[in-house]
Amino acid sequence: MLKRLQEKWGVSTRQFWILFIVFGLTGTTTALLTRYITSWLGMDAGTFWLWKVLLRVGMLVFGYQFILLGYGALLGQWAFFWKYERKLLRKMGILRKETTDDGRQTTENSRLFIDDRIIQNSKLKTQNKEFPTVRIAIFASGAGSNAEKIISHLKNHSSIIVSLVVCNKPGAGVISIAAANEIPVLLIEKERFFRGDTYIPELSAYGINFIVLAGFLWKIPEALVAAYPNQIINIHPALLPKYGGKGMYGMKVHEAVIAAGEKESGITIHYVNEHFDEGEPIFQARCPIDETDTPESLAQKIHVLEHRHFPEVIEKLLK
Repeated sequence: MLKRLQEKWGVSTRQFWILFIVFGLTGTTTALLTRYITSWLGMDAGTFWLWKVLLRVGMLVFGYQFILLGYGALLGQWAFFWKYERKLLRKMGILRKETTDDGRQTTENSRLFIDDRIIQNSKLKTQNKEFPTVRIAIFASGAGSNAEKIISHLKNHSSIIVSLVVCNKPGAGVISIAAANEIPVLLIEKERFFRGDTYIPELSAYGINFIVLAGFLWKIPEALVAAYPNQIINIHPALLPKYGGKGMYGMKVHEAVIAAGEKESGITIHYVNEHFDEGEPIFQARCPIDETDTPESLAQKIHVLEHRHFPEVIEKLLK
């Protein structure tokens, strides 16, 4: 249950437990503060019940939220909880939805953090053949360890640039990695991604001509595959075609591999098509599975392969 919640939030294990601490501190503080205010106002068993209810509701609706933001800020999680609060306020109708320049409504999840200088630079370089720069968008949903390795590997590259990080989970660790490397972040929402324009206008604005999926859990829509034919690649934590397909990601893959009694596993880097994990393979690396291996220890071996090979394969492919 906790693992599913962590995946839903798209945060690292460390951040996940910090968030839990914030929630725990907030609940305890709210309860203590409510008790103090009740005593300060002189409320007792004889006080009209409605006043007690109104006080508790007020503390829950308003006091709790302010305390949550306070603890979130103290423990370095302001961004996560502020997005959480804004979403809640919009549902309650207290905060209005934002609008784009053309009047369309948008939510926090679909806001694009744009540096106009980067957009102009991207347009110039993609329109001018004298600048054969490859501009990458990294799609990620979680902690972003692979994204971090790719960014670090390509940081000083003259013709391959990570220009954008695309994420579907507010608060995901990859967002902090992008911020630390001064890379813009596009937060996307499911409705527009699957049934709208798939954010192709934003990708075009940044001059993106190659997409790397690094732990991105949503299926890529056909419209995006068509817009970037043979220009989207993914890394899968198993030796495809085995242990691929819908629902096979993360620890689920390693659990299936161990349960099947396989003697080896590995990674597969492949092009992305309209189907889960069925695109043309580009590269595979293998590792042995020992009798004492568990899904967790196998995951560590796979992470080593991912971090070692994924950035290098991207560079060689794009050269």
